[in-house]
Amino acid sequence: MSTTSEKTTAVNSTVISSDGTEIAFERLGAGPAVILVSSALADRSDARKLAGLLAQHFTVINYDRRGRGASGDTAGHTTEREVEDIAALIAHVGGSASVFGSSSGAVLALRAAAAGLGIEKLALYEPPFVIGDDGFGPPADYAQRLDALLAADRRGDAVKYFMTEAQGMPTFMVAMMRLMPGAWSNLKSLAHTLPYDARVMGETQQGRPLRAGEWSAAKAPALVLTGGKSAAGFHDAARALAGILPEAEHRTLPGLNHGAVVMAPKKLAPALVEFLRG
Repeated sequence: MSTTSEKTTAVNSTVISSDGTEIAFERLGAGPAVILVSSALADRSDARKLAGLLAQHFTVINYDRRGRGASGDTAGHTTEREVEDIAALIAHVGGSASVFGSSSGAVLALRAAAAGLGIEKLALYEPPFVIGDDGFGPPADYAQRLDALLAADRRGDAVKYFMTEAQGMPTFMVAMMRLMPGAWSNLKSLAHTLPYDARVMGETQQGRPLRAGEWSAAKAPALVLTGGKSAAGFHDAARALAGILPEAEHRTLPGLNHGAVVMAPKKLAPALVEFLRG
């Protein structure tokens, strides 16, 4: 009989996406497969604690999105290539899997479901759609200014711009993060992938209602989660999304905020286990 530690011991591996890019992942646990899709400025290390908790019930695939961690990359990034990466992971586990994504990773997971991949269940934490004009979300020229900062090799400024303008983080908090050299260096190393997430979001942060036709092909049962401490815009977006998906519900988890995957995995995991096992 396998022990708990054996079930949650990660095995490192890779798959080759359809364009030849090598995608690295950790596989742990046993049971139905669940793929974890990370958010902006994150690699698989951010979800490692959550992966360990879910591995008590599932086979968890915790991967580095292209351009991050141990995964490869190619010039000319497109969201379609990232969907193909998820398709390669699903093929690796037998052709079907549930998928969990957080923030922009939730939108990537949703796009994968809408593309017709073999996704059995779809769990989404705070997809950052902007459907109103109340100031929630990044400025209209966010993607262009981000590209300009990276073109000038101002990686730290790009990270700061994302945190303050896209995440709404106070400037003093960013200044405090700069005093943690290891963490800040890791964030800077991921700065070049920020435009990838801007492409994943597309035109969904312009303060317009979600277009049902864009997402109606995502037919997998879906759970859209928000944290009780998160900004109202996340709740508005979650309710709107749950209202247009073919089969979805919205739930709010008390006491959590947008960083729940990293900061509160023990509070997030039970809701995911309940939904994915149900």
